[in-house]
Amino acid sequence: MKATGIVRRIDDLGRVVIPKEIRRTMRIREGDPLEIFTEKDGEVIFKKYSPIGELGDFAENYVETLAKASGHGACITDRDNVIAVSGVPKKELIEKRVSHELDNLMNDKATVSYESGRVVSIADGNDKYNAGVVVPIISEGDTIGSVVFVMKDGEHGSEVEEKLAETAAGFLGKHMEG
Repeated sequence: MKATGIVRRIDDLGRVVIPKEIRRTMRIREGDPLEIFTEKDGEVIFKKYSPIGELGDFAENYVETLAKASGHGACITDRDNVIAVSGVPKKELIEKRVSHELDNLMNDKATVSYESGRVVSIADGNDKYNAGVVVPIISEGDTIGSVVFVMKDGEHGSEVEEKLAETAAGFLGKHMEG
């Protein structure tokens, strides 16, 4: 754990303001769920809650099926990190922070397929793997992650990959709702 040197007081309603710099750095947006942990020594820890992250093995199996069916690499992300990868070396993407471009696409809540020439990296600091198809996972009206097909240079997503990604995102969104 890293000390920030910032001190905040609890108000009369029990609220604590998380400074804007920390919210920006940690990509905490208004309305984002935070999980609260406590330690015996009095520590209170806030952690961003990821409903998609709870899927773990299920997401891993699903993305493996997508990769086999399409012949392309695939991954599932939550709002912050890549949580499941198949068809490309896992160590390159797994648990890496999603790029700002991918984050912006998730915010737009629309299916995006890229023609060759447009490059959207999947993870921050990793230009080796780029998105060919991106479909946000929407649950109860909120974007909670994305299904992404990874394309090699010169390739672009076809209608088949778009439909596979839309089906996967729709299924995962409904699964998270109920």
